[in-house]
Amino acid sequence: MEEKEKSVEHFLNLIKKSRRGKFKVYIGMSAGVGKTYRMLQEAHSLLKNDVDVKVGFIETHNRKETHDLIAGLPMIARKTVFYKGKELEEMDLQAILNIHPEVVIVDELAHTNIEGSKNEKRWQDVLEILDAGINVISAMNIQHIESLNEEVQQITGIEVRERVPDRVLQLADEVVNIDLTADELIVRLREGKIYHPSKIETALRNFFQAEKILQLRELALKEVASQVERKVDSEVTVDKRIRHERFLACISTNHDTARMIIRKTARLAGYYNSKWHVLYVQTPQEDSNRIKLSVQRHLINNFKLATELGAEVIQVKSNRVPDVIATVAEEKKITTVCIGKPHLRLWQVILKTNVFNQLLNRLSDSDIDLVILS
Repeated sequence: MEEKEKSVEHFLNLIKKSRRGKFKVYIGMSAGVGKTYRMLQEAHSLLKNDVDVKVGFIETHNRKETHDLIAGLPMIARKTVFYKGKELEEMDLQAILNIHPEVVIVDELAHTNIEGSKNEKRWQDVLEILDAGINVISAMNIQHIESLNEEVQQITGIEVRERVPDRVLQLADEVVNIDLTADELIVRLREGKIYHPSKIETALRNFFQAEKILQLRELALKEVASQVERKVDSEVTVDKRIRHERFLACISTNHDTARMIIRKTARLAGYYNSKWHVLYVQTPQEDSNRIKLSVQRHLINNFKLATELGAEVIQVKSNRVPDVIATVAEEKKITTVCIGKPHLRLWQVILKTNVFNQLLNRLSDSDIDLVILS
């Protein structure tokens, strides 16, 4: 009976997914890169192609070139809300659901709704709209992603309070990065295309500094790249995928060799702009109770070096080293395993060669390359 219930639930989820609206998100490294501008351009294109598109909420921030694009687009009127003696405007969620356009433009995904609204956050409104079968085009800045909150605070010195859970972005069918160089963005700011002239100098001294913009741009590019990678994994069959390089550096307690392997693998990963991992398999002979404290300190320092260079460190206890390497390589979708050149004494040759042969045998049936570093 339990299996039948699971089957029914799975089928219902498939039905819901097929009825759900498509979700497109424009993302950028900061205000002023042109996200809203691009959304409005797309709305005009859809309108020309007889698509029933409407603007549910747009925020032009009084930027003339963006404001001019509103002309000719059908708008869903905002609702008026009284809050603390003030008359404020908010997106009318119910009106959008009632009118039920084919596509709706909803700006400022991270926005916090006025107290008393049905949902606390606009992204929650968007999920309702999608569940109603309406397609949504929205926009947000990289600093509003929940998991990047601390990194953004370190870069900018500002705590971003309006945040969107990562799972919301992962629901997007398409994520598009609106990219500018730091110099281009600063020029736009100086030309008064982002903020009022009275705010320009303050912005240049704070958020709009080249080194901050550059780091935020990197975060935005990485986020979109990871979204595309997830989409490839879920939608493209394995036999049709482009091979993306992923490296696995295998180390032991041999300090100098491990350090060399880590550094050389880091350079390879940097060259291919790819993910990489460091694997340490702790055999019974290398148990912490059986090796010197100095060896343990060197091992910890190598883990730290690997992390600083961008690797994910994996530690496994096992006496079956080749099997662990092959298993981890499969789980992490590794394309290249990197090991050190063995420095063998005569009495070790038979044992070590056997381990090496076992590893070769495990990898021979896969597309994983084995590189011996020296």
